[in-house]
Amino acid sequence: MEQKREKMAVALVTGASSGIGFHYAQELSRRGHNVLMVSNQEKELSEKAIIISQNTGAIHLDADTLENCAGKEKWVSTFYADLSKQEAAHRLFDFCNGKGLEVEILVNNAGIFIFNDITDCSMQRIDLILKLHVYTVTMLCRLFGEKMAERGHGYILNMSSLASHTPFPGISLYSATKSYLRNMSMALRLELKEKGVNVLTVSPGAVATDLYSLPRNLQRLGVRIKVIYRPEKLAQKALDKLFKGRREFVPGFVNRFFKPLYALMPDNVRLWIRKKTASFKK
Repeated sequence: MEQKREKMAVALVTGASSGIGFHYAQELSRRGHNVLMVSNQEKELSEKAIIISQNTGAIHLDADTLENCAGKEKWVSTFYADLSKQEAAHRLFDFCNGKGLEVEILVNNAGIFIFNDITDCSMQRIDLILKLHVYTVTMLCRLFGEKMAERGHGYILNMSSLASHTPFPGISLYSATKSYLRNMSMALRLELKEKGVNVLTVSPGAVATDLYSLPRNLQRLGVRIKVIYRPEKLAQKALDKLFKGRREFVPGFVNRFFKPLYALMPDNVRLWIRKKTASFKK
């Protein structure tokens, strides 16, 4: 008779090779969780896993050896995947099942920022952001969320944005897909709440990462005047909210204060801001 393999609880973080995703992975490792880091940047992913191992004392494991590490001390490992591909969610889900990994914490962080009018975006770019922000996240929530519901416990953290609260020219695709993420996550939370699974939506404003192509000196200035959040602080506070069962986290008092006003912003003000931020176009 085949012996039943022991399952290993793991925190899965997408977009973990840089920015907020890296800090989510590192903070989860600091808190004693096994961490599987996922990204389409293979070299950077491996380098960041080594850094986390050095900083938190976790064993750095190769993906091929994961099934042999049940019962060992905490570890960090990586899985290279392009999450904008149609099959990405199922491929990641099958990998975890094949390695005996029980995803207890799912952090859907992978994303891109596009500053372009829809008519100026290539078809490939549009397909990329829709797959990455909408399709793959939904499928990961569906696949891993079902397993969590069956077990009666689990956590899902989905990264939305403050931009989800208002349509804005130049970032129409970004704000629309983040709005979908926010609404889907809020509803999913209600669907899974009675099954022991908490879903947290994180809706940050500007964060001091390279996602928005903001120069480092402006990032530092924004942090000093408290209009830009540090990614390590965001990761710590967001995880605190997740484990406390909160619904949504909007980092920063300024962002929380002005959030209700964004929807009331006149069109001429939106267009003026668009012109001032045109330098962020890629």
